[in-house]
Amino acid sequence: MGRMILGGRSLLFAFLLACALPARAADPLLMFLFSVAQEIAAKAAPAAPPGPVEHPDIYPGTTVPVDVLRRLIDDSFIYLSPRQRTEIFEALHAELMKPMNFAIRASTIEYFAHRALQVRSAQLRLAKLSQEQKATLAAEFREELQAFPADEQLNLRTVVEQGLLPVPSDLNEMLLAAFP
Repeated sequence: MGRMILGGRSLLFAFLLACALPARAADPLLMFLFSVAQEIAAKAAPAAPPGPVEHPDIYPGTTVPVDVLRRLIDDSFIYLSPRQRTEIFEALHAELMKPMNFAIRASTIEYFAHRALQVRSAQLRLAKLSQEQKATLAAEFREELQAFPADEQLNLRTVVEQGLLPVPSDLNEMLLAAFP
């Protein structure tokens, strides 16, 4: 498998770990997109692939079927390639199956499901925007971007270039054009 700048584990933890974004952005959707981009950029280090992990039908200690979690990932992260979605599932599954995570397994699944549904909701909202609204959002993104240090701007640019934000492709291009 070719080397990917952002591995599945990094992408997983980017979505799992909430990043505190200063309340600078006026638009909540723009704040969410910045938050996701910062989370992904902050976790951009490649991770070692997880070893073989058992695949039970239901996660031990929960009532959540493994297939439901896989379907949630496939339905919520449709902007990612099938390989990237598989990497997210495998990394999350490996963490959930660790015996030391038994006590937090259900809450981790709940938190991940909540974030995945937020991503899906953002995708649906963004898909309904007119071109003018997308241009306005990109202009706001450009303004907010100037408040970030150069190294963070570079990390965010990498995230946008790789198409890892949950945005339509035309908006992704507009966001990419917003970088200096």
